[in-house]
Amino acid sequence: MENYGDPTFGVNDAFKPVVRYWDRITHPAQVIQSLPAALATLLDPADCGPAFIGLPQDVQGWAWDFPDAMFEKKVHRIRRIAPDEAEIADARAALLAAKRPMIIAGGGVQYARAAEDLAAFAEAHRIPVVETIAGRANLLAEHPLNIGPIGVTGSDSANAIAAEADLILAVGTRLQDFTTGSWTAFDAEARIVAINAARHDAGKHRALPVVGDAKRALDALGQGLDYAAPAAWVDKAQKERRDWDAYVAGNVKPGNGPNSYAQAIGVVNELCHPRDRIVAAAGGLPAEVTANWRTLGIGTVDVEFGFSCMGYEISGAWGARIAQEQREPEPDTIVFIGDGSYMMMNSDLYSAALSRKKLIVLVLDNGGFAVINKLQNNTGNESFNNLLADCPTIPEPFAVDFEAHARSQGAEAVTVENSAELGAAFERAKASTRSQVIVMKVDPYDAGPPGATPGGRSARPR
Repeated sequence: MENYGDPTFGVNDAFKPVVRYWDRITHPAQVIQSLPAALATLLDPADCGPAFIGLPQDVQGWAWDFPDAMFEKKVHRIRRIAPDEAEIADARAALLAAKRPMIIAGGGVQYARAAEDLAAFAEAHRIPVVETIAGRANLLAEHPLNIGPIGVTGSDSANAIAAEADLILAVGTRLQDFTTGSWTAFDAEARIVAINAARHDAGKHRALPVVGDAKRALDALGQGLDYAAPAAWVDKAQKERRDWDAYVAGNVKPGNGPNSYAQAIGVVNELCHPRDRIVAAAGGLPAEVTANWRTLGIGTVDVEFGFSCMGYEISGAWGARIAQEQREPEPDTIVFIGDGSYMMMNSDLYSAALSRKKLIVLVLDNGGFAVINKLQNNTGNESFNNLLADCPTIPEPFAVDFEAHARSQGAEAVTVENSAELGAAFERAKASTRSQVIVMKVDPYDAGPPGATPGGRSARPR
């Protein structure tokens, strides 16, 4: 909604750089064209993204006789783009020549509802699968071909096989820097076959492009394909995964050190329902969730790390909860959020309480912006103004009472001291019908996994 004033410019113009479709309504008749265009943008498999329509207050007051046809029921469907036969043939030839193939499964697998197809293709051809941040729950943790999350915030297991793979089948991933380690994660001679609905993403880094829907493309690629990856390669990948699982088990173990993100993740992972949805977005938690979470249900992990959106977590979870309840009323929506990100935006905790959309929010308090503090230290600087303890403008350190703040917004809240208390509080939260906030202080100087950038793991150097 816009204010009165100059119709040629308003604060809503600021949305133009961050949406796929933007329009300002200057006459009611314009809605007939703009609304379908916005919906088409939201449903386009290649160019989908946010749509914005500005409706000024003065235009809202106009009367106009819309045609009845505009209000007739219409079913909108997301189109499935069929891949080109020649591109499929090229991809099949490349795969048949591969001795060390791997699949990178991205968020596009879930957008195409192709998780079952991915698993079936991998099983039929015995190809190890690694996941991006957006594709974090394409396979269950226990799947024998799930070798772990890849990239800067990924696992040693996935990064180890990525460094040796000679054929990379990228399915529904944009191959961004977090996945590729700025293109250091792969052998320079490795061949890439990229299945993507977006032409630009399918053609990155000299890839053989397969422009199309992930579900249709996997089906077409698998038709008559007589191929299985060498057993020695699969055995190596699975051993790497077993070693990684052993590391994660120790990392999340309660009492292995001061309170940490990893310990909190381990407690929740152990006690949650397989269909509970996990939401994280900024700071160190996306890396810690990506690395340490063991997927119990397909499509249950939402890590919005594309823009490291501080404040996304509670708002995103509220939206996820609304959608989740349309399908499956029993499981919960669980938020991992740091104290800094909570302070950025928390008002949708109030919205969730008003709308009776239950959230379980874990506020892991490290006393400020501890991940930024680590970055500051890692570049050779002394700590300054990121942790409350290092803030020079306050006479003495103080702490935010997150428990009291959450209660003031309509949630039930509790502060816990350790992993055991966290487990008990989480079980109580599961049993409640109201939104819950659980606060636990964590070590601001916890280094995280060895070899990690602040809050996550780095891709293995070669």
